[in-house]
Amino acid sequence: MTKSNHGQALSTATLQLLRPLVRILLRNNVSHRTFAELAKQVYVEVANAEFGIPGKKQTVSRIAILSGLTRKEVQRLLAPPPDSRSIADKEYHRGSRVITGWLRDPKYGDGKGHPRPIPLEGRGATFSALVKSYSGDIPVRAVLDELLRVGAVKQLQDGRICLVSRGYIPQKGSAEKLYVLGSDTADLIATIDHNVYVKPTKPRFQRKVMYDNVPVEAAKEFRTLAAAEGQELLEKLDRWLAHRDRDMNPASKGTGRVRVGLGIYHFEEQEQTD
Repeated sequence: MTKSNHGQALSTATLQLLRPLVRILLRNNVSHRTFAELAKQVYVEVANAEFGIPGKKQTVSRIAILSGLTRKEVQRLLAPPPDSRSIADKEYHRGSRVITGWLRDPKYGDGKGHPRPIPLEGRGATFSALVKSYSGDIPVRAVLDELLRVGAVKQLQDGRICLVSRGYIPQKGSAEKLYVLGSDTADLIATIDHNVYVKPTKPRFQRKVMYDNVPVEAAKEFRTLAAAEGQELLEKLDRWLAHRDRDMNPASKGTGRVRVGLGIYHFEEQEQTD
């Protein structure tokens, strides 16, 4: 592929991935000016962290050349922004770990993805014990309030806590779902970057199945099938990873620290008919 063809392909791909993002931005009254400022911030962050010259300290001038911004803009944008992402990530992973433990730990169900309602406090398999096992030193009430707030659990009339969602997927409000938008989409694009540029000879798994002339009725059936099969695969992989994650299993052996996972998503779009 020539340089011009490569650039054209990248421009086409960028337009394609920006359309659903801009749709979300417009729904939330985010202007082009705000988006442009966010883009500038990311250009500076990435150029500063990842595109330095080996053996040399990164400079404002080089970042300006790489990003196309002025030196004055680069200096302004190098000031670290408030880190709200780390807080959101902690909330997300804390809730996920509690739900995962509930699904896979035989003390709280059958250990095969069928959890049972559990009392809040007391002896044995309680919600309090579950939180202490899978969420560290976070107050039990804080975890319960968070899971109730996002619709992952409900409290029965007898006081027991019942799991109603098999994952930490916020049901109430869009702010938490937008954090998932950022993290999940970033992972997919990072995988594409790895497969195209970083290590194309050792690609990460990236596949999809798609047909574009499917009846509405079959699409509805596929939605149910994909959800069931996808959930089963994710729970199987979750059990495998949880056994090897040092936070979940301190006895796990090995060197280094790697964040690893697999994402599955369903897509559907109405096609124009002749």
